[in-house]
Amino acid sequence: MNWIKLGRMKTLKAKTINKPKKTSNVSKTVRSKKVTIRKSVPNEEEIRKKAEGIYHQRIVRGEDGTAIDDWHKAEELLRGS
Repeated sequence: MNWIKLGRMKTLKAKTINKPKKTSNVSKTVRSKKVTIRKSVPNEEEIRKKAEGIYHQRIVRGEDGTAIDDWHKAEELLRGS
C-alpha cells in the first residue's frame, strides 16, 4: 500500500520568483494647463474705500495731495496697473 500512496503523491515543482517588471527610463511629459488671470474691474464702492484709506495715510504722513490723486492711485492699485 505504501507504494500506491507514493505513486499518487504530487511532485513538487520549484516555484519561480516573479521578477519585477522593467520600467522604461523615459519620463512622461506632463503638459501644464495655461491659466489666464483676468484683471478684475473694481466697482466704485471699492475705489472709494481704497481712496479714503490712501487719503488717511497721506494726512498722517503730512503729505500734500488731492482727492482726485487719491482716487486715481486707488484705481491703479485695485486694477494692478
